[in-house]
Amino acid sequence: MRVRGMRMWMALGAAALTLTAAGCSNSEGDSGSAPTSVSQSVTVTKNASLHDQLPDRIKSSGQLIVGVNVPYSPNEFKDSSGKIVGFDVDVMNKIGTVLGVTPVYKEADFDKIIPAIQQGTFDVGMSSFTDTREREKTVDFVTYFSAGVQWARPAGKNIDPNNACGLSVAVQSTTTEDTDELPAKSQACVDAGKKPINKVKFDDQASATNALMLGKVDAMSADSPVTAYAVKQSNGKLELAGDIFDSAPYGFPVQKGSPLGPVLQKAVQELIDSGAFAEVARSWGVENGVIKQSELNGAIS
Repeated sequence: MRVRGMRMWMALGAAALTLTAAGCSNSEGDSGSAPTSVSQSVTVTKNASLHDQLPDRIKSSGQLIVGVNVPYSPNEFKDSSGKIVGFDVDVMNKIGTVLGVTPVYKEADFDKIIPAIQQGTFDVGMSSFTDTREREKTVDFVTYFSAGVQWARPAGKNIDPNNACGLSVAVQSTTTEDTDELPAKSQACVDAGKKPINKVKFDDQASATNALMLGKVDAMSADSPVTAYAVKQSNGKLELAGDIFDSAPYGFPVQKGSPLGPVLQKAVQELIDSGAFAEVARSWGVENGVIKQSELNGAIS
């Protein structure tokens, strides 16, 4: 996780084993791939009442302009054809169906998305933003997911994130896992008279994941959707270790006071209540972050 948004920049390079996960560089490439099978058992249809509540400009254009920064698998990244895909994209497309409009994705630097929303260039942001009280001073947020830190381990191995003294743990450089979480855990080991955690840093998350796949480390720590997706892509070689901790809500930012905020919140809630949201999450392997209630400005810190 990064303080800037509890999200990590991503750079995926060639590796002995190809896995998709998130990292910290501002690379434009991504070897991520969409789920091979997506359940379609829940039908999503237009809600005419919600459509009528949209701002006039969005209704008249029939488009929802979405500011997005890629790559960040599995939430938003480009497939081999250059199309923007991901968990967030699938959710936003279903929101568009509910509202009767077409999401149009516009790439932008992460730090420029919220200012562009304030200026009216974008209607909504979609870039794994953490809803924080500080950010709520400038934009409104519609929460849709809960993300935190989660570990992964080789399948069948008894690795406990709360009892990892003396183990080797892979992390991506400059993430919260690198700068805060593992140092604190390691110091607690030392204070208890035990061996410290051997933190093994990598420039990108793909390398950290591959190190675990190859048995070079005992475990890895990353953002919960990143870890869950890596496990899903590992063909059974990896499994989740322990619960998600230090969780906070992801949210879609919209202009402060805009009528779009309440409408968007109702659309997200409709997807949650119908089960359509959970289907999308399961298809990407991130179902542990599904929430029961979408909120307008639901920051916890």
